[in-house]
Formats: sequence, structure tokens, C-alpha cells
Amino acid sequence: MTIYSVKTIENCWIPMPDGQKLAARIWMPVNAEGKPVPGILEYIPYRKGDFTAVRDSGLHPWFAERGYACVRVDLRGSGDSDGILKDEYLEQELEDGENVIAWIADQPWCDGNIGMIGISWGGFNGLQIAARSVPNLKALITVSSTDDRYVDDVHYMGGCLLSDNLSWASTMFAYNSCPPDPEVVGKKWKKMWIDRLENSGLWLHTWLSHQTRDDYWRHGSICEDFSAIKCPVFTVSGWADGYSNAVFRLLESLDVPRKGLIGSWGHRYPHIGEPGPAIGFLQKALMWWERWLKGKQNKIMQDHMLRAWMQDSIDPEYDDEGRPGRWVAECSWPSLGIKDKIFCFNPGRLDTVDVKIPEKGLVIQSPLSVGLFAGKWCSYSASTDLPTDQREEDGGALIFDSSPLEASLEILGSPVAEIEISSNRPQAMVAVRLSDIAPSGKVTRVTYGLLNLCHRNGHVKPKLLKPGHRYKIRVKLNEIGQTFRKGHCIRVAISTSYWPLAWPSPVPVKLTVFSGHSRIILPERESSPLDKNLTPIRKPVRAEPLKTKLLTPEQREWTVTHDLANNEITVKVIKDDGAFRLEKKGMEVHKKVKELYTYNHNIYNSVRGEVLGVRSFRRKGWSVKTITRTVLTSDEAYFFIRAELDAYEGDVRVFSKSWDEKILRDHV
Repeated sequence: MTIYSVKTIENCWIPMPDGQKLAARIWMPVNAEGKPVPGILEYIPYRKGDFTAVRDSGLHPWFAERGYACVRVDLRGSGDSDGILKDEYLEQELEDGENVIAWIADQPWCDGNIGMIGISWGGFNGLQIAARSVPNLKALITVSSTDDRYVDDVHYMGGCLLSDNLSWASTMFAYNSCPPDPEVVGKKWKKMWIDRLENSGLWLHTWLSHQTRDDYWRHGSICEDFSAIKCPVFTVSGWADGYSNAVFRLLESLDVPRKGLIGSWGHRYPHIGEPGPAIGFLQKALMWWERWLKGKQNKIMQDHMLRAWMQDSIDPEYDDEGRPGRWVAECSWPSLGIKDKIFCFNPGRLDTVDVKIPEKGLVIQSPLSVGLFAGKWCSYSASTDLPTDQREEDGGALIFDSSPLEASLEILGSPVAEIEISSNRPQAMVAVRLSDIAPSGKVTRVTYGLLNLCHRNGHVKPKLLKPGHRYKIRVKLNEIGQTFRKGHCIRVAISTSYWPLAWPSPVPVKLTVFSGHSRIILPERESSPLDKNLTPIRKPVRAEPLKTKLLTPEQREWTVTHDLANNEITVKVIKDDGAFRLEKKGMEVHKKVKELYTYNHNIYNSVRGEVLGVRSFRRKGWSVKTITRTVLTSDEAYFFIRAELDAYEGDVRVFSKSWDEKILRDHV
């Protein structure tokens, strides 16, 4: 393959019809204006000039060297772009995205064929823009995204409020507080900064104001009409990510050329994924672009529809550098090679369906401590936020264990728990965990699911429970690929809370699970000879990243403490990326987040989440810093938000604002 010399346009202004301009960085072959090439767009709000600059420099120039013009654009209101960013995936954002694609297609260096690539936000809006039938958008690579913004995103899970809703709202609160770069936008930077500080808003309030799957969440959920997408889609995620489920739904529901890839990693591009193994994702992506943007008849579509990392049984304190397993493949999804493996719930046991034991009501009222060792809903750092030994959790749960397996069992897909249940309260939630018990007794969580029981019939119109009434419910657990080894046991654990991963019910709840009428259905995968003939995945590569100098080291911390004197439990999570200098720009950048989740005496009204964010930028003659703080609490009827934003130029505070909001709980 020809390797081209690449030129970089550090900042290019893309005009919008209303006169606003979006900031872009562009990498392209030096001869592209004489010999136009396809374009690849990444369109996100995370600041091309600093926070994603190093990551971008390893990704986009690699494609440019191989004959593509790569365009990395800051959304309106982010980075160096004009305007205010007021929420995720607004109509303005999607319209701007269409206009950006039209602009790229009209440039002399572009041949009119454009692809979109993005992880998380960029994966979301790639799907959403593709659903708008944009003429020049010919192919899509969507990583760590979703087709359903309510059912399967950072905000809610099974109708339960996720604490990542607070965490993510606070992250964007901090990003939105950042100024543009004066060296890019000029003297107007200060006015742009103050406008953002004043007008970006408190997104947490918006998201908590929509506690059911209403029109707000249907907007941008491409599952409302899968047929709207007309271009080929390559969908990618990892088992430690929060977004693996959408890969399966997209493969099943889209009617375009499509491929799926799921590895072991968390919320990162696969070529830098952890826990490993990281893979040669850029080579795979290049084959996708070559086929759909350049029309080359390569083997990308001759491979199987889905390739997935089949995880092996592992110690819960495994080395985060690699997750043992092997690659498997399916020619289609749903797969004909997967069948139901059913275990029934009997007192303390998982039994095969031929074991008949009389019904028994099994009662559980979990302490709030169940969930302290669950990790985050979405793993960003394999060193801190993955679940640990589940024996810490299982003491407060109703558990069902299988006998030691006589042969290894392999599952691929979504386990489903069908439970006959009653509650002593009109509002309740249930958490169901599937775990692997090693002969040593250590317990590793494999997957889990949550259900707000008021959402038992759907997420649009929740309905209170009738205390004491028996209901048949289905709890869909997250999709997973897992091998349970011979001699290991399978455990299902049921709890009435899962804090702090999910916000608890208004008051403590006692659930009764009826054995003899409850079961779990595992998607057992038959061994396939196809797995032995898979094309090897290459080793990860990337372009030479930008030069940086580390000024202060990164810090990762996840601690759980129990103050016995005050009976207060605290989960403290610190993600400090350290300070570094971008040598080419002479810019020093620092980003730090501290999260605290607490409760006292197992009192539900004492549950509290707090997120502190710090962002700072410095170069000779210019220094700014922002500090954001968000606190979420609740009682039986309301959520309460307190938020603060302070911005400093040098040592002088130039802006300060606070919020104090109350939002009615709606069956949550």
C-alpha cells in the first residue's frame, strides 16, 4: 500500500448557514488537492486543541498516510468552535453535522465519499446523522454507542437511575466551563468563555426531568426506525464498556452491510483498549474504508458478521493488562448456534429443569452495601473501576448456586432472568448478577441486569406495584461472551439495591422470590469449527503521537471506607489525568475528577453523590482554571441538586454561579 506524506492544517474554520463557525483540524495527503481522496469525519465536543490532541494524533494521521483526508471537528459550543453547547445530540448538532459533511464533500481535496468514525459521543451522532440520509455519507464506524438513549445509555438502566448519570453530567459541566484558545480565536476568547459559563446550563437537571422513555429520549434513538440508516455500519464495543448491547441489536435490526466487533476492553478505541488484548483496530477500520469509500473488493465482508472475545474464567483480582480468552465468530446474528440453557431457582441452588422442588417464598431485603464493589456502569480505567470479588456483595443478596459443572459451558448473548416476585412496597428495584465461582471460592461477576419494578411492563408509563401481589418479571442481563470452566459453579445473586452503581428505591424494600416459578435462561453457544479458521487480528498500531512533557503524574484511586464511629460508608473515586505540556503549542493542561458516594446507617434518605471537576490551561501570559461541583441527594419524593461553578483567570475569580434545584421522583 502506498504511504503518503501528510500535511496538517492545525485549525480550519467550517462555516455554518447561520454565520457561526466550527473549528476543525485536518490531516491529508500532501497531493490531495491534485488527486482528491475520501474524507473521514470525527465530530465530538472534547476539544481537538488539547484534551484529545494526543489521542487524535495517533489515529487520524495514520489514515491520512494511507490516502484519506481526516477531519476532526469540535461541536458548536466546544473547544474553539463558536456558539453554546446546551445538551447532547440536539437538532442543531445534527444539522451542523450534515453541513460539515456537505462542506467536506465540496472541498477540492475530497472526492465526495465520506465516512464517519467516533467513540461514545462520536459513535452516537454518527448513527444519528446516518439516519438522516446524508448524501455523501457512505460508511460509518461507530464505537461504544447506542441505538436507544433511554434503555441503554449512561442515564438509566432498566428504568433505574444510574449514578453515571450524575458522573457524566458533571463531566460535561466541567467541559462546558472551558474557554477557547486565544491563539486560535483571538481577542474574543473571553467573551466566548463567559457566554459558555453563563448559558451552557445544568444538564443534570434536564436529564433528571425525563425519568421515563419520552420524546426527549426518543430523539436520537435510531431504534425508532432502523430502516432510516442506508449506509454500511461497523459497530464496535468491549465487554467492560457500558455499550456492548447495542452491537447485537444493530446487527440484528439494520438492513445494510454491517459488521460487529466486541473485545475485552472498556470505553476506549480497541487499538488502545484495556483490559487487553488491544488489537489492530486501525487495520480493520482501513479495510472498511477501502471497501466502502474507495470501492475496493477486499475481504472485509467475507469475514463473519460478528467477531467477539470469548472470555475465560478468571480470578476477580486479575492483572488488568489482559483478559484471557479467545476470538470466536458468528456468520449472522441472531446465531443459529445458540440455544437456551435453563437453570431453575430452588432454595440456595440453580438446578436443571428436571429437578422438581415445591414452591418456597425466599425473602431478601439487601443492605445498601450491596454494590460497593460493583465498579462503574462503564469502565474508563481497568485499574480501578471494574468489579472485584463478589463475595463482598453476595452476603446481602439472595444467592443460587449450580453444582460444579461437569463440562465447560460457553455463553454468547444476553442471559434473561424470569422471576416470580412480590414486594412489600409500591416501588422497588431488583439487581440480578450472574457470576463464576472458582474452586477456590472466589467469585467473579460475569454480567448483570437491573429493573425498576414499576417499569415491569415498559419504560413509557410506569405503574406502582401492589404490595403482596405476585408478578412475573423478566430481567435482561447485559450481553456477554463467557466460558464457565469445568469444575466451576454458576451463581445468580438477587438484591434489592445496587448502590452506588444505581440510585436506590425511595425506601428499603423486601422482595419475595418464589422458587419453582423462577429461572435464568443462558444463551449457550455450541462449539463451532469456524472459530479455528479465523483470520488472525493484527497487533495494534498508531501514528506517532504528539510530543508531550509530563508535569505531574496521573492518579487513579477507588477506595471504600466504613467509618465505624459514625457508621458512614464512603466510596471515593479519583481520576486525575495529571498535568502535561503540549510541546508544539506550549500549552499546559490538567484535568481531574473526584467522586464521592456516601450513606449513613443504611438510611436511604442519606444517600449522596458528589462530583468535583477541575480543568486548567496555561501558557506564557495566560492562565485559566475552572472548578465545578455537583451534589445529588434525595428523599422519598424528590431529587435535590446543588451545583457550583467557579472560573479563574490567573488568581482572580471572574465568574461564579450556583444552582439549587428540586425534581419530583417519577416512579424511580
